[in-house]
Amino acid sequence: MNTPSPAVVVIARLLLALMFILAGIGKFTGLEGTAGYIASKGLPMPAVLAFLTALLEVVGGIALAIGFQARIAGLLLALFTLVATFLFHNFWAMPPDQSFVQQLMFMKNLAVAGGLLLVFSFGAGPASVDARRLAAA
Repeated sequence: MNTPSPAVVVIARLLLALMFILAGIGKFTGLEGTAGYIASKGLPMPAVLAFLTALLEVVGGIALAIGFQARIAGLLLALFTLVATFLFHNFWAMPPDQSFVQQLMFMKNLAVAGGLLLVFSFGAGPASVDARRLAAA
């Protein structure tokens, strides 16, 4: 079985993308709260970062879902996920009552970043906008 199943590849992309699309929409509907959370970590320009984060998650998630520029979307979302993981899920610095959940979130994000790096490495797969563009070229 050397050829990936188009259906499985699409489902995998959709599952990865869904997390980002929903999170980005949530951030857009609560930009003030997102900015407050970003500010609580001491990051500069929290309102700008909140907007840019929401934009990256929605646009990158949609690009990943449809397989448009999927390698770029996968790389950007992987890098974003890794940075956010170390900044916002630093379980080693959390009180014991929060450490376990934050460690789960940390590990989940590492796994998601791994999946995104696979998309960066292998591309969107056969059922994607990218594949159609290559076939038309």
